Amino acid sequence: MGQSYLKNAALLTGADVLLRLAGMGLRIYLANALGGEGMGLYQLVLAVYALFVTLATAGVSVAATRLMAEELARGRAQARGMLVRLAGTGLLLGAAAMAAQYGLAGAAARWWLGDVRAAGALRVSAFGMPWMDLSAVLRGFFIARRRVEPNVLSQLVEQSVRIGIIWYALEWGNAPDVSARCTAVLAATAVSEAVSACILLLFYRGEAVRAFGAEKARRPADPARRLWEILWPVEGGRCLASALHTAENMLVPACLTVCLLDAGGRSAAVAQYGSLKGMALPLLTFPFGLLGSLSVLLMPEITQAHIRGERARLGCLLDRMLRLTGCFSALAGALFWVWGEPLALLLYHSQEAGFYLRVLGPAMPLMYLESMVDGAMKGMGEQKAVFRYSLWDAVLRIAGVLLLLPRWGMKGFLWVILLSSAYTCQMNTARLLHVSGLQPRLWRWLGAPALAALVSAGAGEGLRALLAGWLGSGSTPTRLAALCAGGFGMAAVCLAVQWPLGLGEEVRAILRTEKSRRERQKSPENRNCSGHRGEN
Repeated sequence: MGQSYLKNAALLTGADVLLRLAGMGLRIYLANALGGEGMGLYQLVLAVYALFVTLATAGVSVAATRLMAEELARGRAQARGMLVRLAGTGLLLGAAAMAAQYGLAGAAARWWLGDVRAAGALRVSAFGMPWMDLSAVLRGFFIARRRVEPNVLSQLVEQSVRIGIIWYALEWGNAPDVSARCTAVLAATAVSEAVSACILLLFYRGEAVRAFGAEKARRPADPARRLWEILWPVEGGRCLASALHTAENMLVPACLTVCLLDAGGRSAAVAQYGSLKGMALPLLTFPFGLLGSLSVLLMPEITQAHIRGERARLGCLLDRMLRLTGCFSALAGALFWVWGEPLALLLYHSQEAGFYLRVLGPAMPLMYLESMVDGAMKGMGEQKAVFRYSLWDAVLRIAGVLLLLPRWGMKGFLWVILLSSAYTCQMNTARLLHVSGLQPRLWRWLGAPALAALVSAGAGEGLRALLAGWLGSGSTPTRLAALCAGGFGMAAVCLAVQWPLGLGEEVRAILRTEKSRRERQKSPENRNCSGHRGEN
């Protein structure tokens, strides 16, 4: 069961980067195939689709990971019984979400989105919901077993199938208008979800023998209460937040239309919305793949340390997570600040998307810290706090949209995003520190990364000036090579500054922790988190 933590981290990180590269390539292809208005319509469909996906899957993977980790430590028969109940609950939620989305597709397109062209895409995408839930349960089971290969392979195949179907439908299929093209894209998503679930089931057949042996399923202790204590705060919080987020996504084009009455009205508003949501934000979230795998692997570790009362080990894990997140996100923000505009021009031929990247780049540490802290809090059973903060954040965002967008347009929406990131990051982090007893270490988590990012940004501006000729008039491969060279140069400068400020010691500590982990597998009584020397 106990695979190498570093091996799992490397597999998850490599796969996530590959998946995000493929997803980004698909996003660029869709932006060119659908155009600005088509991407705006596609993002509107995704806003409603995401609401029903949340209804189907919110909390399922978290509950599966946490409860299976607990039951596998207690006994095989109870663990098998818990997995059966998790799968049944997931399929029930998926079927309910599928029926609701299919039945409400016409009304949602007409009254929520204000565009009847979205109805077909909403109907066809509903059929992937039950498969999505089954995949969420099985992925949680494999994570609890410290097995990442099934999850990695299923996601790679899922993305490959999705890209293949979309490419065939848009290049060779009979999709004459934007509505038909959006429907084809969402149909490919539903098919790929079914394929992914089938692959996970194949892996489960072999893993079940190793995990459960010949034991028959037996009812675990109070399964319904334990499941719903995790599920309902996450499910309820995410559903409510997703509903408010959907309302926000419907209000943004409407409020932008008011601001742009003299500059194209609804069409211009949908195009601007597509540039931000369909082009700029996917680029901003792309680097998070390097941290997302860390969050997934840390959740079982944080849960175990919290349940066992191992406060020293818990503090070590949280400190390391916050430190590495700060180092990475500060560099990512500096990269987008310097290279966001030429990158958007190269990929999307959009100056507007480049402006969004440059403005939102400095907020990336807040966005990334909030996401990582969110996962850690759920691992510690703080779902209710996450629910409260996400609810207030959604309400404040809607208020900001209604107040700022009619007058200031997209600039007002950028302020809404920045203020929302600051609020959620501050509230979640304060709660995490209070619950864990961890003392704030602002220099380690933010100060040193910010200093390194500023130095690397200065170096990046110099590199951009040197490469201006290649970036402005070179061929596409030349411009891409210039961007890569500039990005690697900034990363090298940032690493050189951060290494003596504590990053080097953190890397050595991770290696020592991995060694101590193998020793703990031989000596279970050694539970402390080794290799951590405190604040630098």
